[in-house]
Amino acid sequence: MDDPELEKIRKQRLAQMQSQFQGGDAQSQKKAQEQAKAQEDAKNSILSQILDQSARARLNTLMLGKPEKGKMVESMLIRMAQMGQIGTKIGETELINLLENVNSQMPQSKSSVKFDRRRAALDSDDEF
Repeated sequence: MDDPELEKIRKQRLAQMQSQFQGGDAQSQKKAQEQAKAQEDAKNSILSQILDQSARARLNTLMLGKPEKGKMVESMLIRMAQMGQIGTKIGETELINLLENVNSQMPQSKSSVKFDRRRAALDSDDEF
């Protein structure tokens, strides 16, 4: 019942369809990467136009320490520039003031550390 030629044609067709699917997937990935790179370049271009060198360095330092806050400040600066709220280049002191305003608006997460001496077996009563 099984025809070897038919089986061979089926395997070839399956291989062809898989290669087309994988090729299309690679093309869409490449297009997405190019689009992300273009957005990143546009963002960097806007930031270099509105920030002076010291403010840019401070923003990069913030991005290393607290990436989520840095991205929020970046997007806020870009939005302000697109709306025309920024007339001149922002210096380091203006950026610091902006960061302080952002910090005062954000709810501070209160962290605490509890140390249970009994569980850690560091009680001085055990020593003889």
